[in-house]
Amino acid sequence: MKLIIKNALFTLIIMISPVTIASAQTSDPLPSAEDVVAKMMQFDAQRQSELTGYTAIRHYAAANKKRHAEMLVRVSCDSSGAKEFTIVSEEGSGSIRKHVFQKLLSEETEASRHGTRVTTRLIPDNYQFQMAGRENLKTGPAYVLSVVPKTLNKYLINGKIWVDANDYSIIRIEGQPAKNPSFWVRSVHFVHTYQKVGQFWFASSTHTTSEIRIFGESELTIENSDYVLKPPADRTAEANEQAKVVR
Repeated sequence: MKLIIKNALFTLIIMISPVTIASAQTSDPLPSAEDVVAKMMQFDAQRQSELTGYTAIRHYAAANKKRHAEMLVRVSCDSSGAKEFTIVSEEGSGSIRKHVFQKLLSEETEASRHGTRVTTRLIPDNYQFQMAGRENLKTGPAYVLSVVPKTLNKYLINGKIWVDANDYSIIRIEGQPAKNPSFWVRSVHFVHTYQKVGQFWFASSTHTTSEIRIFGESELTIENSDYVLKPPADRTAEANEQAKVVR
């Protein structure tokens, strides 16, 4: 049985169309994994301090030989990274919507909360990194690093990441969860890509293949679109309000 779903958090079932990748031809020596990760964290901290949140539309689609389901969801993310989801429309198999889509939304909501997010970020506290090479993607040159989780956590992954060689953002992730996300899902493989909106990189698409109990071999696709950045906070107004409180 084969199942397909559109858009994504890579915690459950996901895999997308192959991306054309050409090996970068360069004689420049590769930086160490430690240097790349250090810059990745430095640049990310700067961007996160400037991100006030966003909204987007996400489309999930799943299908196998006997079942099909789709769901359209509005995503709202605040400055802390916490996400909320509002279902716009849904159709198809009730089992897929309940056991797959709803599960994905619940898992991502939990993963976005501060306490959980700290333990799932791609940082040295949670992963071991090793330099694997350099490649040219459609977005430009990128460093490829293998990542191995330090603990078996369903929110962590085992695979590779592609880090943009210019702004050190993660622009592609491929692999599988360190631990099966649920009893219903096994043998998960996903490809997660990003798109640039302004100075920020956001989830673009996720394509996952997996074995789902009851449903059999399945595919899930998640696609994100219509990103809108929330306006930056009015620092002057905030300062004035604080000054009034002091007075």
